[in-house]
Amino acid sequence: MDDVLLSTVTPVYRGADWLVELAGELERVRQRLEDESMPLRLLEAIFVDDGSSDGSDRVLAELSARYDWLHVVTLARNFGQHPATSAGILHSSGDWVATLDEDLQHPPSELPRLLVRAVSTSSDIAYAQPTGGVHGSVFRDASSRWIKRIVARLTADGHVVEFNSFRMMRGSVARAAAAVSTHDTYFDVALSWFTNRVTTLSMDLRDPRPSMARGSGYGARSLISHSRRMLMSSNVKALRLGGTIGITALMTSLVAGAGTLGLWILHPELFQAVRGWLSLFLSVLFFGGMTALLAGIAVEYLSTLLRLAQGKPTFFVVDRSKDRLLEALIARIGPL
Repeated sequence: MDDVLLSTVTPVYRGADWLVELAGELERVRQRLEDESMPLRLLEAIFVDDGSSDGSDRVLAELSARYDWLHVVTLARNFGQHPATSAGILHSSGDWVATLDEDLQHPPSELPRLLVRAVSTSSDIAYAQPTGGVHGSVFRDASSRWIKRIVARLTADGHVVEFNSFRMMRGSVARAAAAVSTHDTYFDVALSWFTNRVTTLSMDLRDPRPSMARGSGYGARSLISHSRRMLMSSNVKALRLGGTIGITALMTSLVAGAGTLGLWILHPELFQAVRGWLSLFLSVLFFGGMTALLAGIAVEYLSTLLRLAQGKPTFFVVDRSKDRLLEALIARIGPL
């Protein structure tokens, strides 16, 4: 059986300062795997020019001429990180696909370890888990963590806190998720539609931009945009709260109404001092509960239609048979 093939995908917008070094790091990884006769081969590195504005396109042209395994996909304009990532993945053909940023925040040397982590835990996705601050700002790092925790609570998806753009994905899963992703789909949420076999690997990740006085590539505007897209792409469990409140109020009003009617039949004198008030209260409770219930049902239907429109599958078939070819790589790197 052939070697396991690895593709990498890197969206590029303002990466001219790092692209040459990044390509060199990928070449060293590719050559090391070949020299050590590992059952893993770096098949291709796909760079997606997402309407770059700093001359990255010229650097990419020179690199693609230098390395025959480096391929460039040029988008018509700037579409954003997640659409650019999806475009690159759809041009990949590896058994596994890794995504990494343009600025060397994600070290290519960690790619074999990330893959070993995924295979040794029988996972389809392995995320890099930062061991400390990434963006050079306590506020940005803390806000990113808290936003993920809030979204995880609202969506009841514990994997949200693990989302990271340095990921190793089974190729079939990555390409399926990319194929159904729309412009507003959060790519990691789309991945969760196809598999729940997710693991993480702790490593030190640093955004080099603050140290170069260029500002973090992950600002407040990006944080808000990512948060909105995560919520729009997810099935927000909190939306069911309206339906739950509605049916509770409806049942309470029916039980209370039946009890009140029985009490009125047996002891009508008890209602002389509060004539009309109790019936008004029960009517408001009944019709308010009915309204909340119907609104909750409508929201549930809209949520289902949205998931269908976004391409959430009924089922997905995955082939993990080639994972056993990586036993030599797993033995060499050891347990993680």
